[in-house]
Amino acid sequence: MIPYRDTIPCLNTPWVTWSLIVLNFGIFVMVWLLPEKPLMHLFYFYGLVPARYVSSEWAAMAGLPTGDYAPFVTHMFLHGNWLHVIFNMWMLWIFGDNVEDRMGALRFIAFYLVCGLVAGGLQILANPEATTPVVGASGALAGIMGAYYFMYPYSRIVIWVFFMPLFFEVPAIAFLGVWVIVQLYKATNGLMGGSTVTDVAWWGHLGGFIAGMLLYRLFLLPGRGSPPGFDSNQIHPR
Repeated sequence: MIPYRDTIPCLNTPWVTWSLIVLNFGIFVMVWLLPEKPLMHLFYFYGLVPARYVSSEWAAMAGLPTGDYAPFVTHMFLHGNWLHVIFNMWMLWIFGDNVEDRMGALRFIAFYLVCGLVAGGLQILANPEATTPVVGASGALAGIMGAYYFMYPYSRIVIWVFFMPLFFEVPAIAFLGVWVIVQLYKATNGLMGGSTVTDVAWWGHLGGFIAGMLLYRLFLLPGRGSPPGFDSNQIHPR
């Protein structure tokens, strides 16, 4: 089951959301046209490698400069495979336009980057010894989902059961709540198992979501409210 769309109309053209989707796909295609060795070199230099910032000895041995903080931003625009970038951009397509609608273009860009930075920072704190690059827009996207959670808790998310022609709707508060529970389970399950190193940045996802929930009001554009006829505090049946 995958989310298909939401039911909130967008009042303004979401230029930033569209641009981010095009940019991420464009970077993905260009990066994955590289031969394997330059590709891995790029991932280690521009992906977020936690050990690079907590162990100067390891960073020196790996040939990575410890004083370079550009990866905190650049890692958001790299993706590990087609499924990774398609899923992230699909979720951005669903949730980003309505959040951008309330923030405006410039504030939305700033919010996106701040949530990604917080996500990257928490992932380093959670897995400081990890030597695998963290890449992807998931942390920034999680921040958008955190903002959406409070902006439109009772909007409807249309879910597609992909192995049959079946669609059904659930409140956004339920869909995003389940998403958070899954991230928390995956993150804490690794800790209980005695390991903090995983292939997925679960703590980064949670960090981005929490940042989005806590900070979104600071980025709202005055005078930009919900679409006419939509009350975010009421359930809206279809």
